[in-house]
Amino acid sequence: MKPILTTCGLLCVAAVVVMAQTPMRPGRWEVTMQMQLPQAPVQMPAMKTTQCITPEQLKDPANAVPQGPQGGSSNQDCKVSDYKVSGNTVTWQIACTKPQPMTSTGEMVFDGDTYPGTMQMKTAQGEMSMKLAGKRLGDCTP
Repeated sequence: MKPILTTCGLLCVAAVVVMAQTPMRPGRWEVTMQMQLPQAPVQMPAMKTTQCITPEQLKDPANAVPQGPQGGSSNQDCKVSDYKVSGNTVTWQIACTKPQPMTSTGEMVFDGDTYPGTMQMKTAQGEMSMKLAGKRLGDCTP
């Protein structure tokens, strides 16, 4: 279960950064993630992350390979594909080979400096979904 949670957390960080040509603005963003596992007897607790999104990160979805809260790891191999922006809606796909094989599709709908979103993930252990909620907290601080 821990590898799944780690990979899911990394994918969500990627989702925040994947916004090239997007309604997202640079700055400090807080993302709340609520994983939903159909086979779990109890609901997983929500996780919150905060990350500074730079203008450079918003220019190219290739920069969205998951970096994780501590700045990345060579134990990850994720690729973003099928990235699309339609109005205020952003969709994408992510495929990872490490730390374990996983595919994911996602969608976010921006409303100013907030968004709700969803991700659907498939792993060898099964399928799961995640609800996302993001909000811009302000400018990044040095």
